[in-house]
Amino acid sequence: MRNVIVTDPPRADLEQVTKLAGYGVATVHEGMGRTGYLGPRIRPVHLGSRIGGTAVTVLCWPGDNLMIHAAVEQCRAGDVLVVTTTSPSSDGAFGELFATALQLRGVRGLVTTGGVRDVAELHAMDFPVWSAAVSAQGTVKATAGAVNVPVTVGGQLIRPGDAVLADDDGAMVVARQDVEAALESAQARVDKEEASREAFRRGELGLDRYGLRDKLAQLGVEYVTAEEYGF
Repeated sequence: MRNVIVTDPPRADLEQVTKLAGYGVATVHEGMGRTGYLGPRIRPVHLGSRIGGTAVTVLCWPGDNLMIHAAVEQCRAGDVLVVTTTSPSSDGAFGELFATALQLRGVRGLVTTGGVRDVAELHAMDFPVWSAAVSAQGTVKATAGAVNVPVTVGGQLIRPGDAVLADDDGAMVVARQDVEAALESAQARVDKEEASREAFRRGELGLDRYGLRDKLAQLGVEYVTAEEYGF
């Protein structure tokens, strides 16, 4: 691993990213062909937030938050800090003091594969966090890592400047060059779901709307009466 801090990487258009976040993670994920989801381990520390921003990535050593300190300087308004470690770590590497510094710079939230602490304070100051753990365990500042390099979270590659979306359903990444296409596919998904919603309000069943009766038959599913089943 090269120990570097990359300054001012290209970022996705923030206005487009903000608009994309409004669709929600589930809709964008489906619209993009079910890609980009960062996995079920990354969960909101508090419910009720929906954010989208451009990634500032951080690669730390386990139990060490030195590179988060270095990353703060590289953050600007509209960014989302994305932190991971060279091997699994649940230590509380991020807390209220980091959030205070990031909030001043206009950072929209944190996504981390590690742990966070000061949960009550983060909630009170309305700084959204998605993490894999909550832990009071502290960390040191001793080992070099990297800032604004490609990282992997939940099997998904995140490059600095990519769009990171997060809400109550989890977090996802959309590559910087794919944001415009994601907007189109998300709107198409919304239109499709609204048509289905209206159909369900009229009483139509999903079995009929989605052609699932034929699928059940193809899979050998039979309809039998309760008496035939033996009740």
